[in-house]
This record gives sequence, C-alpha cells and structure tokens, in this order.
Amino acid sequence: MARTVLVTGGSRGIGRAVAARFRQAGDRVVITGRDAAKLTGTASEIDAEAVVCDAADPRQVRELAEAVGELDVLVNMAGGNTDIGREKPEGLDAVAAAWRDNLDANLLGAVLTTTAVLGSLNPGGTVINVGSIAAEYAGSAYGAAKAALAAWTAGLSAEIGPRGLTVNLISPGYIEDTDFFRGRMTEQRRDALVAATHTRRAGNPDDIAATVEFLASPGARHITGQTIHVNGGAHTTR
Repeated sequence: MARTVLVTGGSRGIGRAVAARFRQAGDRVVITGRDAAKLTGTASEIDAEAVVCDAADPRQVRELAEAVGELDVLVNMAGGNTDIGREKPEGLDAVAAAWRDNLDANLLGAVLTTTAVLGSLNPGGTVINVGSIAAEYAGSAYGAAKAALAAWTAGLSAEIGPRGLTVNLISPGYIEDTDFFRGRMTEQRRDALVAATHTRRAGNPDDIAATVEFLASPGARHITGQTIHVNGGAHTTR
C-alpha cells in the first residue's frame, strides 16, 4: 500500500535521491525547500508534490503539516553547514549569529517539523533524521548542532516508541554529487576524505537513500533510537 512520505530539503542532493527512491516505489512524496524554483523543478522531474517551507519558521511548518495531512515517513534532510562561505565571526554578536544559523538549520528545523507532524504519523510510521560525521568531533557550530540532533533523536525514541513509531538518525561521511561544499572542495581535501575511508571511495546520495529506505521498511521495525553511520569506515563504532 502506498505511503505518504515527507522529505524536507528534498530539492537537491541527498534529499532529492531519497525522495526519488520513495516515489519510484509508488509512495506519495512531498518535498520541501526554501528555493521555490528549484523545488518545483525537482518535484516535476520526480513526480512529487512541492511545498515551499523554511523548516525553522514555526508558521510555515504549521502550514506544511496541515497541507500534508496523515503521514507515514518523515525524513528531516534539510540543513547544511551555514559557516561555509562565511568569514570567521569576530565578536560575540557575530559568533552568536553564526551559531544560531547552524542550530536553526540543523537542529531546530528537524525539531519543529517533527513536532508539527507527530500527531499525524500513522502507527508503524517512522522519523529519519540526517546528521553528519562532523558530530563526532563537534569542533564547530555545525558539528555541535548535528551532535545535538543525534542526542535528541535518542530521547525522542523513548517518547514515541509506545505509539508504535520509530526514529533513527543516519550520519553520513563525505558524500559526493551534492552542493554541500558550495564549490569550495579542493582536490587535496577530497583525497584526504577518501583516504580516511576503508572502502577508498566517496559516498554518494544513493548510499544514504538506500539506508533511509531500509529504516522505513517493515524489516527495521525493531530498530529505533540509533545513529547509523554511513561513511565507508571513516568513523567506526563498536
């Protein structure tokens, strides 16, 4: 039976790959983003529905939840390192603004969207948050925001589990074919990131989309509250 899937940040990169995979499976897919032109273009290409929404804006998120209605899968993909391309902040006001931007983009947006749609998630539904390997080091506002997202995911699992809902976080390593680095990735940096993996290759959006698909499947119903690392061994756990 077709499900309803909401993918925030679904107009490009990993989010687009995730949305396309669910749509190919016959699910109703709603994608969001702030760039209306890019969003509607992607929606047309993959046959999804588009709702322009800034996930950190409570009013827009409320309207999104009303537009989507009952839901089976939420993928909180929206985010990114807002420090990229930004000069190093000088002074407390600038530091506060830079940190708030990353927290809004990578933590608050997921919290608001999830909170808004929780009451509409059907039994057996799932929330999948997308973090980052940067959370393992958390030496920046971006890494700290993603680390907080992982901690919140674990706590949310205990809250929603009794309702038959699951929530997990996928933590990607270096993923090519996205605009995450906004054209600032050097060949030297890329080589170093690939060399840090055990597989000696960069990840790609389909690596993450396939993991999302599994976590939303019936076979993953007893997996919840977890951080799933998809990084080729660049960061290992036991």
